[in-house]
Amino acid sequence: MKDVIHGTGQCQRINDVLSRVGDRWSVLVIYALRDGRVRFNALKRELGISQRMLSLTLRNLERDGLILRHYFPEIPPRVEYELTPLGHSLRQPVRALADWALENLDRIDAARVDFDAADHA
Repeated sequence: MKDVIHGTGQCQRINDVLSRVGDRWSVLVIYALRDGRVRFNALKRELGISQRMLSLTLRNLERDGLILRHYFPEIPPRVEYELTPLGHSLRQPVRALADWALENLDRIDAARVDFDAADHA
């Protein structure tokens, strides 16, 4: 990995990728798919996400090559999702961020309380 990022075009591309994989729902979907295929409604229940937002998130992750969608033309239709190899490569970074957040929740909460109590005029 380069130590220096050159050019605004490259910065924008990196920002686009981080915006996708770092948004609230994408991280949770990637984590939920860590152990294999999961059906749409199971994801919806596990994450507590609206159908519209889950559909949008899954579509964007599929577009970026991070998940695969498997459609089964049954009655009723069945759809399952799983991580691609590229999506699997995000498992460790996502887990590291989750671990970091858990380790630092109390410190972050304390910093927020201190900030909110201070006069920032």
